[in-house]
Amino acid sequence: MSSFDHSKYRPVPRVHLPERQWPGRVIEQAPRWVSVDLRDGNQALLEPMSVEQKRRLWDLLLKLGFKEVEVGFPAASKPADDFVRWLIEADRIPADVTIQVLVQAREDLIQRTFESLRGVRGAIVHVYNSTSPVQRERVFGQDKEGVKAIARRGAELLAREAAKYPDTEWTFQYSPESFTATEPDYAVDVCEAVLDVWQPTPARPCIFNLPATVEVASPNVFADQVEYFANHISRRDSVVISVHTHNDRGCAVGA
Repeated sequence: MSSFDHSKYRPVPRVHLPERQWPGRVIEQAPRWVSVDLRDGNQALLEPMSVEQKRRLWDLLLKLGFKEVEVGFPAASKPADDFVRWLIEADRIPADVTIQVLVQAREDLIQRTFESLRGVRGAIVHVYNSTSPVQRERVFGQDKEGVKAIARRGAELLAREAAKYPDTEWTFQYSPESFTATEPDYAVDVCEAVLDVWQPTPARPCIFNLPATVEVASPNVFADQVEYFANHISRRDSVVISVHTHNDRGCAVGA
């Protein structure tokens, strides 16, 4: 008999969204598809890909037509950094393709990330920190203001480091990690702090990525959470909203 206590888990709180619009909307143009296979897919492997294997997958992703590709977490390991350097030094990034890298909101990692990207024509730098209640308490030991300060500091560090490389066209992206388990109002509040630092414009927007880091509800709940965020974030014409779905409950495609 299993001793697993399923009763300790509670349903994620629903968003109050009686005027929801997403069920009636029709997609009339293709979204921007971003491949994360070289980073998130690689991270999920028991044995991560070698640089040579990453090169082969990179060529396949280009053949499939991806124009934005998350290529890794270069501050996390030498192979990840080596792959990014190969892309840049061997001039393997087509003019119409933009690479993206991921980094935690930590100063040393952000500095190393920009060093890894030196010489690139353009890149998306994606910074993140956890925002859900359990991670605020157990990971950071911080209250809401403390975790918001981490996000703000991460945004400031991206702006500072990017200024050292003025010849590169930078795009900034931020994720409130575990968005689906974060209070909707608080997710907006944290992202507003990031907006205050980056000051995006319609001509130079930033990206907010809303990840289902852990899939805690069905796709309709996730859709409500995303619509709530989109309706409440300011400077909406200067913000690109991205979603990153996981498959813990088998609903990633639906979400």
